[in-house]
Amino acid sequence: MNQPLPFYAKTALILLMLWLLLYGVYVGHAILLPLGFSFLVAVLLRPVEKKLLQLKIPRIPAILITLLLALLSLAGLLMLISTQVSSLVKDLPTMEKNLLGLWHNAQDFVQRSFHVDLQQQQQMLQKAKENSMEGMGNTVTHLLGTLSASLATVGLVPIYAFFFLYYRDLLIRFITYAFEQKHAQKVSEIVGEVRSVIQHYVTGVMTETACVAVLNTLGLLILGVPYAILLGLIAAILNIIPWIGGIIGAILTALIAYTNTGKVSTLVWVLIVHAAVQFIDNHFFVPYLIGSKVKLNALVTLVIVFVGGALCGIGGMFLSIPAIAICKVIFDRVDELRPWGMLLGDDTVKWIPRKTRRKSS
Repeated sequence: MNQPLPFYAKTALILLMLWLLLYGVYVGHAILLPLGFSFLVAVLLRPVEKKLLQLKIPRIPAILITLLLALLSLAGLLMLISTQVSSLVKDLPTMEKNLLGLWHNAQDFVQRSFHVDLQQQQQMLQKAKENSMEGMGNTVTHLLGTLSASLATVGLVPIYAFFFLYYRDLLIRFITYAFEQKHAQKVSEIVGEVRSVIQHYVTGVMTETACVAVLNTLGLLILGVPYAILLGLIAAILNIIPWIGGIIGAILTALIAYTNTGKVSTLVWVLIVHAAVQFIDNHFFVPYLIGSKVKLNALVTLVIVFVGGALCGIGGMFLSIPAIAICKVIFDRVDELRPWGMLLGDDTVKWIPRKTRRKSS
């Protein structure tokens, strides 16, 4: 008779498997990131491909047309952003002048509040600059390597997405037949639920991003902030990263608005607009567009975003939420893993001991 493993042995095995998994993601993130983004793109474009197939278009042309439509939409968005950026570049001298004014005001504030004169501040900055210059060459090399890797990732996404769409049925059959026949029904249900959750998440995020971009842009236009469309789009795209992205977008937008206008009141009002948009987003858009399918608690979301960023950079932050959502779907369907699904979920109902549950049932 097989004896169950003691608790400490199970815990050690779980921690070992988790460490190996995270280490594998860290080592292979250059391969996993384009695959992850391609999977999301394929799931998002599947309804478009399905509509084209219903129009009696052969499969390969239908997939190619679907990808072409997606690329044209992305190109239109990039053209809109590029026109705004080109106009922004023309105002760099004014922005630099206003930024220097803000820097001098900050120096005066430090001098009045902490009694550190300008000479001491310059010495501290010079010392920090000398220390940072030592690793500047390595930093530039790292940035160039990251940029080239990102371009390679973007180039691979449409190729991988094409194969995900073309071999979709084959991949589903493989997952189904990889398990015993008695589990075929449950595996099929899990695959269908994962597909539904991911598709709902991706479409929900895109809809949420569009709504946040519109609200940001309207608020900035009302305030008379230059380049409101560009700043609204940047803040909305950064908002895809939970918790952190919204803060970064608000600060970045406020600073750019100040450097264009030179008014502290504009900076404050931009932050107020972003706070109001974040309130609407968190209480209306996220619960109705995303939260109805992807129910993850805030603690897990925040931790997994940081873990994804530490392992795979910004791409890991974007992919961390759908990845953990897939894990939750699987955990909820497997009896042995159901406690982990409860840990990831957002169900705050009071816990009832097993014996009590059995008696009540």
